[in-house]
Amino acid sequence: MTEVLYPMARQCPFAPPEEVTRLRDEPEVPRVPIWNGVRPWLFTRYEDARLVLSDPRFSADKSRPGYPLSSAVAAAETAVEPTLLIMDNPEHDALRRLVLGEFTVRRAESWRPAVRSVVAGCLDRMLDGPRRADLVTDLALPVALSVICEFLGVPLADRELFRSLTHTMNAVAGTTGTAAAARQELQDYLESLVAAREKDPGDDFIGRMVVRHVGTGAMSRRTLSAMALLLLTAGHDTTANMVSLGILTLLRYPGRFAALRGHEDPRQLADTVEELLRHLTIVQRGIRRIATEDVEVGDRLVKAGQGVIAAINVANRDPSRFPSGEDFDPDVRAHGHLAFGYGPHQCLGQSLAKVELQETYHAVAHRLPELRLAVPVEEIRFKSDMAVYGVHELPVTW
Repeated sequence: MTEVLYPMARQCPFAPPEEVTRLRDEPEVPRVPIWNGVRPWLFTRYEDARLVLSDPRFSADKSRPGYPLSSAVAAAETAVEPTLLIMDNPEHDALRRLVLGEFTVRRAESWRPAVRSVVAGCLDRMLDGPRRADLVTDLALPVALSVICEFLGVPLADRELFRSLTHTMNAVAGTTGTAAAARQELQDYLESLVAAREKDPGDDFIGRMVVRHVGTGAMSRRTLSAMALLLLTAGHDTTANMVSLGILTLLRYPGRFAALRGHEDPRQLADTVEELLRHLTIVQRGIRRIATEDVEVGDRLVKAGQGVIAAINVANRDPSRFPSGEDFDPDVRAHGHLAFGYGPHQCLGQSLAKVELQETYHAVAHRLPELRLAVPVEEIRFKSDMAVYGVHELPVTW
C-alpha cells in the first residue's frame, strides 16, 4: 500500500486534513514520509508541539543532514544567508536582541493610526467603484504590503515588485530556479537599500538598524538585508492571507461579523482575532526541526539526527488544550495558541500583525455591513499549493 505524503490533502477548506487530525488521537506518534523520502516524526498534540518548538536540542538549522525540508524550493534555500528562522543559539539570541526593541507591543500600538489610515484608503477606493471587489488584491495585499514596506522603508513605487517576487518564492510547486532567482533579486535590492541608508538613514527600520548596528560593526550589511527580506516576505504574506481567509470565515458566521462593528468592547475584537489565528493557523506544512541529541517527547524517544514536524494547525485544535477546538468560538479565549510558533523562534512581528488584523476586520465590518461572497464558496481557490494557506482570490459584493 502506497503511503500518503505529508502534508495530506484537506477535505474541508476551513480545517486541517482529516488524516492528520486522526493521527493526533492515536496512541503512537507516527513517522511520516515527505517529498524527498525523509521520514520525520509528526507531532500533532499541543504539549508535544510546544516542547519541540522550545527545547534547544531541536535545531532550526536547515543545513543539517536529515533536516525535514518542506519542499524542493526550501532545499534550494539552504545556502542563502541565515536568518533568525533557521539560526540556533547563541547566534540566534544575539541577533534577535539587536532588533527586539522594534517589535514591542508599545511599538506596534504606535502603528495603529497609520494602519487605520491604510485600511481606510483601500476601503474608500473599493466603495468609490462598482459594488464588487477582490478582497485579496483590493484590500488584504495592499494593507499588508503597505504596512511592512512603510515599516522597513521600502519606496512605494517598488511594492508591487516585492509582492510578485514574494509570491514566486512561496509557491511550493514552483521551480527551484525560479524561486532562487526571485530571492536573489529581492536580496540584491535590499542590499542596495541598506547601502543607500548608510548615506541617508531616515527614520525606518533599515535606517535605524544601519545607525545602531551596521555602523558599529554589530551587524553586517548582508545580515541586515537578510533580516529585511525575512520581515518583508513573512510580514506581508502571512498577514495578507489571514486578512482574506479571516474575512471569509467571518462571513460564515454573520453574528460574529456583525459584532465587530461597534467600538464598545475592544476586547471582543482582540479575542476574535486570537480565535481566528488559532482556528485557521495558516502555517499548513508544520514547523520543522532536527534533533541534535536524543530527546524524549511525550512517550516517544527522538534520536539525534532525526527530523520532526510540529503540526501546529492540528495542535491548535487539540481538545486537551482547547476543549471546543474544532469550533470557531471567540467567546472561548484562545490565548496560548501556536499560530505564531512558540519558544525562541516565535514570530517577532506578531504584535504588529494583530494590530493590522484588528483594524482591517473592524473597518470591513463597520463600513461594509452587507458584505457577502460574489461567488459560491465552492468556486473559491484555496492555497493548498502554497507554504502559507489562504485564498488566491476572494470575490465579494455588497
